Amino acid sequence: MALDIVQAGPLSLLQDLGRYGYQDVGVTPGGAMDTHAFHWANKLLNNPANAAQIEITMGPFKACFKQATSFALCGADVVATLNGNKIIPWSSWFAKAGDILEIGYPRQGLRSYLAVSGGFFCPKTFGSVSTVMRNKLGGLSKKGSKVANGDIIPFIAKVQPHTRKVPQQFIPEYKSVINIGVLTTYQFHQFSTEAKKTFFNELYTVTSEIDRMGYRLKGKPIEFAQQSFVSEGIALGAIQIPANGQPIILMRDRQTIGGYPKMGCVCNRDLNIVAQATPGTQIRFFEQDLYEAEADLHQEQHYFFKGNNDADYSNID
Repeated sequence: MALDIVQAGPLSLLQDLGRYGYQDVGVTPGGAMDTHAFHWANKLLNNPANAAQIEITMGPFKACFKQATSFALCGADVVATLNGNKIIPWSSWFAKAGDILEIGYPRQGLRSYLAVSGGFFCPKTFGSVSTVMRNKLGGLSKKGSKVANGDIIPFIAKVQPHTRKVPQQFIPEYKSVINIGVLTTYQFHQFSTEAKKTFFNELYTVTSEIDRMGYRLKGKPIEFAQQSFVSEGIALGAIQIPANGQPIILMRDRQTIGGYPKMGCVCNRDLNIVAQATPGTQIRFFEQDLYEAEADLHQEQHYFFKGNNDADYSNID
């Protein structure tokens, strides 16, 4: 009862929602980059919210189901097939033993999430299966190895009675220009009025220097006189402004402390959009209201962490 990996692609990782409680010893939480897609993939299958999935970056990806199961695919807009027949992302499907799943390169977006009913079974490291390659933690090996050709990832065979799809209003569009909300924290009030004006009025382009640790952007430099701070804890989504004035958005595998000045943090909702941004995507920042961001997060957590069986899904049998 397992998934046999035929072609893993350049970066496929076992992920859950991350490991917490170890940042004081330099261990980053890690976890799924796009939690919106991750949560929906588990929700479609009535899985626990933290059930392990495979995060597939770019593709191509190919695998064989060794046992009948239900599975879901959410995230990037990819061409996916089951035994050569096209299947639609943001939906759950039924696979028989021997069925072949293939996922091509994304047309929009960057990351896809593959879930099976009940979740993939993988040993936990510090309470999580999440793969953080630079910390050498998690994954099948427990040493931070990415999914490789020939890997066999076990799961408990379980078939759901219906296939489902995510309602259209919850399926994001991965646009070439995105608006990203920022909670103004850290050193925001130490930046000049001109620097703040630049940050919120200019377009910044996602460069090719992106990974699970951070996204480097390029645009009009943001000036800040003082470049030396005592290192402090780094929150998810923190926006560093290094000496060259080009923003860096820190992602799931970020370092745990840092000393660059920071404008603030990308709000949880919009960090998922950033996680799907490809090089060349343009970002426009806006100041996000804290209470609105808290309300959005509370609503999401209430929906995905409670009442897994009460959603209004559309059957596609």
